Amino acid sequence: MPDSFFASTKNRKRKRSVSTVEGGRGAKKIPRKGKSSSQDAKLTNASARRGVRRAADEELNSDRTESEGGVDDIDLRADVEPETSGDEDEHETPAEKRLRLAKLYLESVKDGLAEGEFDAAEIDRELISERLRQDVLEHSGKVHLFVADLYDFTSTSSLRCRGHRFSVTSAVASDDVRYLFTSGKEGTINKWSLQSGKKMAAFYKQRVAKGKEKALPQDIQGHTDEILSLAISSDGRYLASGSKDRRVGVWDVEKEEWVKGFGGHKDSVSSVAFRKGTQQLYTGSFDRTVKLFDLSTMGYVETLFGHQDTILSLDALRGETAVTAGARDRTIRFWKIADESQLVFRGGGKSAIRELLEGGAFEGHEDEEHVNGVDVDGPKSKKGKEKMKESRYAEGSMECVAMIDETTFVSGGDTGSICLWNTQKKKPVYTQTLCHGFHEVQSSTEGLLRTPRWITAVASLRYSDMFASGSWDGDVRIWKLDQKLRSFSLVGSIPAPGVVNSLQLLVLPKGALDNASWREKEQRPPTKSPVQPALLVAGLGQEHRLARWLSVKGEGVTNAAKVHIIYPRT
Repeated sequence: MPDSFFASTKNRKRKRSVSTVEGGRGAKKIPRKGKSSSQDAKLTNASARRGVRRAADEELNSDRTESEGGVDDIDLRADVEPETSGDEDEHETPAEKRLRLAKLYLESVKDGLAEGEFDAAEIDRELISERLRQDVLEHSGKVHLFVADLYDFTSTSSLRCRGHRFSVTSAVASDDVRYLFTSGKEGTINKWSLQSGKKMAAFYKQRVAKGKEKALPQDIQGHTDEILSLAISSDGRYLASGSKDRRVGVWDVEKEEWVKGFGGHKDSVSSVAFRKGTQQLYTGSFDRTVKLFDLSTMGYVETLFGHQDTILSLDALRGETAVTAGARDRTIRFWKIADESQLVFRGGGKSAIRELLEGGAFEGHEDEEHVNGVDVDGPKSKKGKEKMKESRYAEGSMECVAMIDETTFVSGGDTGSICLWNTQKKKPVYTQTLCHGFHEVQSSTEGLLRTPRWITAVASLRYSDMFASGSWDGDVRIWKLDQKLRSFSLVGSIPAPGVVNSLQLLVLPKGALDNASWREKEQRPPTKSPVQPALLVAGLGQEHRLARWLSVKGEGVTNAAKVHIIYPRT
């Protein structure tokens, strides 16, 4: 027996009377048309037969009169007629939905292009198709630009931006190649125009009052210490800066003003990077943590733990991943933000003790006869001994890292080696030793001391087979990956006197910097190269960006940023 609590107190007869009234109310429409009951019954039966025959391929017309069909038929079909909507329809097929979304995407692309610069035909034929193709390839997350062989590294146009008293710690250009931002050890950020090569604005270090008048960190509109790293969002709206004052600064690029400062790090912020195509910001610090911020809401998201030493370098691409270099913990960590997990890649030379503790029991020590992926002569050969000696430098620190695509990245260490990594393998896919030669120092007691120049900066041309590395040997070296991403080789070098503290590679947009005052004015022969010129940005100084371990002096060594346009081969 059902519980009385759930029993309905409504009168069921009342419901039947309501429906009867409604039916009667609908029946009152017929006398207004002057129809008899017998005629109405015949009309209803005829309408039902017609509805059976035409229901599969005919819909009710909006201007149909009541005399064309029965009352019941008209009410029923009017109730199920879908309401038209400009956005989405519940009866929309997958193909129609894809077509509608594609049209919306094309409209957004057209709105994003500058008005008046191109005619409609050029937009439809070149820009939109190129943009669609590029977006599809980038979303695939794999290397798709094999362009290293198409560039001529012997002839470049260069611009030198001098405006810092001390070493330039970072230099970045916006994706549209309108602005260049540089930071120095004195705590200043300079904004430059890449069209004229002139300084547009400067953000100076803030002086902090001491004692009772000491200002709160949130009230300071700027940084109060050295600035170590810069990054610009893909849309060119925000500039992010990391400083020794343990804060992450956000600046408005167009308004040239301070927006907000994020705290949370307990030590110097050494590296910042934007996720490509978004306003998500990753920051790495000496406190061994990575933090994620969302600048669309100006809020903090989360903190990632794992490194056992200071984080010196950080990089990110389009996916929800990031890669960091952990200095003397000798690890590269690949962070999967959505999965809240990390992959650990251990660098450094082979160690018998480590192999034994990890259960390998000297596994892989026969590989010492393979230097840079090539078989060398046996230990009895003098050449083989020299090669083995060069390959035995113990990796003490992982200094820098750069992502090539979503699963491939390169790192540089203090032994002068560059390692190529893949997320599917724990050990380096390929290692190139002594990439920038030896640093020689004359000692009064030991004689000539030769130590490898460590890699101070690496950068890649996104989703391509080309990347660059820097040290203090006076050149930025350009490297090319093979088709299978299993090795790389040197293809060129560009002069860069001083310590290379930062590097950036990007492709010039079509028509950008054509009228730049510092660009070469001589007529270059027309080329049918499928690639656009590339832009290399290098931050140079007499000292390393983090400390004063070395001081490089000589001809042409200045605290400046150098911008090079690399042209395709003719």
